[in-house]
Amino acid sequence: MEKEVKKAHCSGFINIIGHPNVGKSTLMNALVGEKMSIITHKPQTTRHRIIGIVNDDNWQMVFSDTPGLIKKANYKMQERMNAFVHSTTEDADVMMLIVDVKEPFDAESPILDLLRKIKCPLFLVLNKTDLLTEEQLFEVLKLWKDIAEFAEIIPISALKGKNVDALRDKLLEYMPEGPVYYPKDQFTDRSERFFVSEIIREKILLLYHQEIPYSVEVIVDAFKEDPEPEKNLVRIHSTIYVSRKTQKSIIIGDKGSAIKKLGIESRKDIETFLDKRVFLELFVKVKEDWRDDESVLKMFGYED
Repeated sequence: MEKEVKKAHCSGFINIIGHPNVGKSTLMNALVGEKMSIITHKPQTTRHRIIGIVNDDNWQMVFSDTPGLIKKANYKMQERMNAFVHSTTEDADVMMLIVDVKEPFDAESPILDLLRKIKCPLFLVLNKTDLLTEEQLFEVLKLWKDIAEFAEIIPISALKGKNVDALRDKLLEYMPEGPVYYPKDQFTDRSERFFVSEIIREKILLLYHQEIPYSVEVIVDAFKEDPEPEKNLVRIHSTIYVSRKTQKSIIIGDKGSAIKKLGIESRKDIETFLDKRVFLELFVKVKEDWRDDESVLKMFGYED
């Protein structure tokens, strides 16, 4: 009887880039099978580089979701967000450019300059294809196919899950032989605190309007599990930072009505995420013009 040859373990880092609001986070969540990144209809929802890990016995794929690359940064915070995107060209085994097929082509987009720096295999992933006819999709393909040297061009609908499994299978073909970078039961490098703060920020994006969502940062100050395990309870204290005093009153609302609603909506999703009962306290503090304050940006995790 022939001895079975053990297949070498494959692993690699797959970094996702694209313009704001093209579906990067939706795709990341679909690939990983967890809610890794917050998703709203508003641009610039993702602010940090977030890792999601997909495992099988013989392979491990480490996905990295990034903020949308913007043409003009109006704040130092946005400069940091753009820096997160540029850093992805340094440590990828595969890069994925996500394109919204409904978005007009921008010949002056900074993403085009970024593509020239990529040395590893580059995938062009055309998202939201369920919104186009075959003829319209063909026109988009013609527009993009010669922009860069793409190893693969794959049309998908991340929201509908269309062709996502095929994309994952194709990515696996490009994974080099490699070690297990993270424990097989781990699905991210971020802490529970981080995801709790992101859930609260997601609710702010959904419940408030205009500039408010873009002027806030959420920090979890305390995260304590009840010492009595049978209570299955976590007590969370979180601070919402705003740029101006007028924004604080908007977040709180008339007689606290707005922040009460924010707390209720946030708590529901946090309980689902943690699979525990949650006691949530929200506070609002003003840090004037924090988006341009180097020391505060560092405190909030916007490192160079």
